[in-house]
Amino acid sequence: MRGHLTEKADVFSFGVVALEILSGRPNSDNSLAKEQIYLLERAWSLHANNQSLALVDPNLTDLDENEALKVIGVALLCTQGSPMMRPTMSRVVGMLAGDIEVNAIVSKPSYLTDWDFKDITSSFSNQDSTKSIEAESSKNSNNNTGVDTMDTPLNLTAPSLTDLIGEGR
Repeated sequence: MRGHLTEKADVFSFGVVALEILSGRPNSDNSLAKEQIYLLERAWSLHANNQSLALVDPNLTDLDENEALKVIGVALLCTQGSPMMRPTMSRVVGMLAGDIEVNAIVSKPSYLTDWDFKDITSSFSNQDSTKSIEAESSKNSNNNTGVDTMDTPLNLTAPSLTDLIGEGR
C-alpha cells in the first residue's frame, strides 16, 4: 500500500502466481466474461460456492484433486488482505509439502468485498444528445460566465478558495 516491498508482499505474489499456474490464465483477462476477468475475484467466488476445482485449467490431465485443492487453499491464504493473516513462506512450503495442515480460510479479503467495479464515469459520457445540444446553445447565449451552471456539478457563483484565503504566502 505504501510502495514498499516486504516479505508478506512476496507471499501475496506467490499466491497469485500459484493460481495463475493452476488455472492456466493470467491474473486479469479482459476477453473473459465480467465476473471472470480478475483471477483472484473468480477464485474467491468459486471457493465461496464450494466449486474451487472449476478454477483448474481443463487442459490439465491426470490431476490429483486433493493436491489442486491444497494449492488453491494455500494461494487463498497467501492473498489475504492483511499481511498479518498471510502465512510465512516457510509455512507455505510446509503446507504444500504436506508437513503442515492447510489452515481454514477465514474470509474473503476486504480488498475484494470493498472493491466495487461500478463505473459511474460512463454515465457522464453517455448523456443524450439533446442535453448536450441544449448545454452548448446555453453556453453560447450566456455572456456572463460562458457556462450553463445548471449542467455543472460545481457552484460557479460561490467564491473560489483563492478568493477566500488570498494568494497565500
